[in-house]
Order: sequence, then C-alpha cells, then structure tokens
Amino acid sequence: MIEKGMKAPDFSGTDQNGKNISLGDFAGKKLVLYFYPKDNTPGCTAEACDLRDNYERMLASGYSVVGVSKDSQASHLKFIEKHSLPFPLISDTDCKIQQDYGVWGEKKFMGKTHMGTIRTTFIIDENGIVADVIRKVDTKNHSRQILGE
Repeated sequence: MIEKGMKAPDFSGTDQNGKNISLGDFAGKKLVLYFYPKDNTPGCTAEACDLRDNYERMLASGYSVVGVSKDSQASHLKFIEKHSLPFPLISDTDCKIQQDYGVWGEKKFMGKTHMGTIRTTFIIDENGIVADVIRKVDTKNHSRQILGE
C-alpha cells in the first residue's frame, strides 16, 4: 500500500488522445493523480466536474491533474467532451498503474464481491514523493480535500 512519504511508483499510460503520460513528465511539479472506477457514472462524474470547476485554483496552487481508470481511450474522450474536462485521463485497461498504486482490489456492491478500482487520490510533490493520500474521497467536494480547505 502506498503511503504518505513514500516515493510514488513510476507510471506510464496513454491518455484520451493517444499521448503517453508518465510520472517523469511532472518532475519539478506537483501532481494530483486520481483513480476512479468508471466514466459517466454519478460519483465519477461529480468528482471530475468538481475538479473541472476548480481547475484554475488547482493550477494556481501549482498542481497538475491527471485521472486514471480502466476505461478505454474512446470512453475517456467522450467523457471529456461531454463534461468539458480540462485535464487528461489515462486509459489503464490492463490495470497495471492501478495495481502499482494499490487501488485495484476487492469491492463489495449490493452484497456481491468483485474486483474494481478503489477510488483514491495521490498528491505527489515536486520530488516524486507522495505528499498525501485521500482514500475517503468526497466526490462533490474533492478539490477542497486536495487544497486542504
């Protein structure tokens, strides 16, 4: 399990436009790396839209924002277009990044257990160190959690 103070696992993935994004792209910058279960579901949409609505504040605080889910590039592109999201979404169809960050695991829904993405956000500092981990994400007020408000 990745904890505050640990070196963030390196990652590399492809965004909605086919562009490769890796942790190294953010060297010297702060990164909000958020993992979410599925495009266009109520909680994930609320979370993405809250980050969109507060994106300028994130930038002003020095943060870049990147989302990661198991969805395809095409799904991400539609999600971004539908909700005017200003940040990239990585398609992690093989769940490698999610496994490396410890957010792919057992979940319970309506009494059944299945494997899925555990909604989690990692704040990574300019040196690639995990500055904070948000495991209890408030989807409608997530930017406040990130900015410490």
